[in-house]
Order: sequence, then structure tokens, then C-alpha cells
Amino acid sequence: MQGGADQEICARFGPLTRAAACGALDHWSKTPRGRLALLIVLDQFPRSLWRDTPGAYGQDIKATRLALEGIENGHFGALEHGWERQFYIIAIGHCEGPDHLTRMEMLKEVVRSSVAGLPPVLSEFADTALAQTDRVHGVIARFGRHPHRNAVLGRISTPEEELYISSGDFPHVAALKPG
Repeated sequence: MQGGADQEICARFGPLTRAAACGALDHWSKTPRGRLALLIVLDQFPRSLWRDTPGAYGQDIKATRLALEGIENGHFGALEHGWERQFYIIAIGHCEGPDHLTRMEMLKEVVRSSVAGLPPVLSEFADTALAQTDRVHGVIARFGRHPHRNAVLGRISTPEEELYISSGDFPHVAALKPG
């Protein structure tokens, strides 16, 4: 991971991530900010804690269910900042499954409505969020899954997926802008 964040996440949040994976923190989902925290612990931290193993994606279904439920019950809309809502969007985009394309189509509408109310100063964020959702939608429409996971998950890549993987141009990999 860029910037060495994996080591920091594993050291500081490893036990918390394991607890969330076992369901010990499910009560966090009762409030909008608690649900957000649980989403981050279930969707983001496993990718560091269990990098390059199937466990990196092992909490995707649970995180996506939390995100979809949070959109339905108003927790998503109750979050004050667009960057907070982005974690819902990321979790839904991560989760593979037979309904992935349908979820991505629904998500495009959620993102559009979410960024519509942002002030002009955040228009670049809005454009980035929309573009990212479109890119993930395109990958899922094309392949039905995230091909970059194939080796870790023991899946055979199609020739088209092999070309895509060799490009290294994945929606979730973005170069950091110099500050």
C-alpha cells in the first residue's frame, strides 16, 4: 500500500479488525458514524491486514450489506461530509457477486445525488467520485468481477483479463498527487 500504511493499520487496528470480522462490533451499526467506522474496519483494514490472501476480501459481503442498509435507513444521508459517504461507495464497489453490476448501476445514482449538493469548491471531488464509480462499473460490466484478484483467489484469468491485469490500470489504484 502507498506510504507504508499497511504496517500502521496492522499494528494499530489488527485486533479491532479481527473483532469486527467475528461480529463483536456489529452494535456499532446502530448509529451513522458507528456504521461508518464499522464499514472502514470491515472494508478497508482487511486489505492491509490480510493483503495478498483471500482474507483481504473476506468481509466484503458484510461491509456491502452494512452500506446498502445504511443507504436505506438514512445513515448514509446523515453523514455530514462527502468523504465519509465515499466509504459506503467504495465498499459496495468492492463486493463481487452475481448482483454486482446491478449494485454498481444503483450506486451511480447514489453518487450523483450525493455529490449534487456539494459546494463548488468540492467539484473536483465530485468529478473524481463519479469517474471512479464509472470505472468500477466498467470493469464489472466487462468482466463480472475484479480480475486483479484472480491470482489471490485461485481463479483462472481469461485472455482478456490477463491483458487487463498486465496493464496495471485498476480503478482502485490511483497515484498520489504531490502536495
